[in-house]
Amino acid sequence: MFDWKQQPHRRYNPLTGDWVLVSPHRTQRPWQGQVEATPKAQQPAYDPECYLCPGNARAGGVRNPAYTTTFVFDNDFAALLPCTEPGRFEEGRLLIAEAEPGICRVVCFSPRHDLTVAQMDLPALRRVVDTWIEQYEELGARPSINHVQIFENRGAMMGASNPHPHCQIWANRIIPNEPLKEQQAQAAHLRDTGQCLLCEYAAIELRAAERIVCRNESFIALVPFWAVWPFETLVLSTRHLASIEQLSDRERDDLAGILKRLTSRYDRLFQVSFPYTMGFHQRPTDGLPHEEWHFHAHFYPPLLRSATVRKFMVGYEMLAMPQRDITPESAAERLRALAEENE
Repeated sequence: MFDWKQQPHRRYNPLTGDWVLVSPHRTQRPWQGQVEATPKAQQPAYDPECYLCPGNARAGGVRNPAYTTTFVFDNDFAALLPCTEPGRFEEGRLLIAEAEPGICRVVCFSPRHDLTVAQMDLPALRRVVDTWIEQYEELGARPSINHVQIFENRGAMMGASNPHPHCQIWANRIIPNEPLKEQQAQAAHLRDTGQCLLCEYAAIELRAAERIVCRNESFIALVPFWAVWPFETLVLSTRHLASIEQLSDRERDDLAGILKRLTSRYDRLFQVSFPYTMGFHQRPTDGLPHEEWHFHAHFYPPLLRSATVRKFMVGYEMLAMPQRDITPESAAERLRALAEENE
């Protein structure tokens, strides 16, 4: 009989339509590949060379204010520019390019250079949540903006060029590839079943309980059944809501709380400030209600089995499909067993 906990198999991701190959029998294979350097020691509370610290100079001679809470500014090296003129290049039906205006911003979480989400106190994290909501509403209200992507890269190996606690917000005219896949899948599920895809999925996970890492009244953090990264997690709102500005006052507190608890577990997993990419997926800002959308966040951490062994997408994964050895069930069990400050 097929034993999906022990035998090679593939798992379906209903949010994207993609598949991932799972090979649980390979977890004991020896590692002789590249080993990353151990992350640097504790950062100072203030770094005079950091372009995100209060009072310091940034590109072009701009100087940060002496901020004491969150601080938002337009990215000095933005990937999207609001002044981009409309335009389209097309040759035949194969070579197509379209101008893409947009806005890129940086959100500093704290004036403290040495903190991470796991180390911040809950009132400070609640202010970060409020800032995300303010930015989503302000940028999304612009007629030229139809999608607001809030994301955090934590750690040098995830491309973060500065350890100061911060995230980025990129606001586009179009809906980018990954949110568009999720939108189409959620809309199709609602149309075909009359139910929200992620509400239905959350109910399955709550019954099974084996992939849940932690939860509170408003949010569930779990390792998704279709996870690709070794310790990937999905944070789901327990109430059906489409976007971050719909959170109640209590839910804003609970979002801050679940993010602190989850990242604290990540830091304890390998005894380092755990690197990851985190991002929120939510409805577009095109003025439509998008009842199909269910607000959630993705965490994609790259560490495979220690603080120095990293997971890359190479070979079969680049040419065929993603593959993982550590099952979602075993990853959730390891994360769930770790202590956290709120327990």
